[in-house]
Amino acid sequence: MVELAQQTRSDRSAIDRLTDTIARVAGSTAFITAHAIWFSAWIVLNSTRLAFDPFPYGLLNVIVALEAVFLTSVVLLTQNNQTRLADRQAGLDLQVNLLAEQELTAMLQMLHKLCAKAGVDVAIRDERVQQLLVETDVRQIAIALDEGLDAAPNP
Repeated sequence: MVELAQQTRSDRSAIDRLTDTIARVAGSTAFITAHAIWFSAWIVLNSTRLAFDPFPYGLLNVIVALEAVFLTSVVLLTQNNQTRLADRQAGLDLQVNLLAEQELTAMLQMLHKLCAKAGVDVAIRDERVQQLLVETDVRQIAIALDEGLDAAPNP
């Protein structure tokens, strides 16, 4: 798992690494503190006779708006990357779970056959156990899940 994570991290493009770095910095307390100091200094300086951007601080508004546009784009790119990684991880989890389910079904079938060969009468009366002895049809489960989700009322 560590190797997969390291490979995924090293396979990222330069823009992905850049946006991750920007998102990490922009999401820090230091970034917020620096902006609070910067805005305060801007307002204080422009409230004196040295003002270069008097109230209502038009230049500051433009700078902040441009920064907001770029930061929003960076956040969206980072979220897209995170979604791709989460989808990949979910696919991997599904594959592992399906393999484990197949292995358990095979073991139950072997155990049942061993009992039968040894002459141990194992009467399977529980329907759930009988279902576990049969291969799971993943497509049927997906169809049932989709039908159940389609039938559920939307909030």
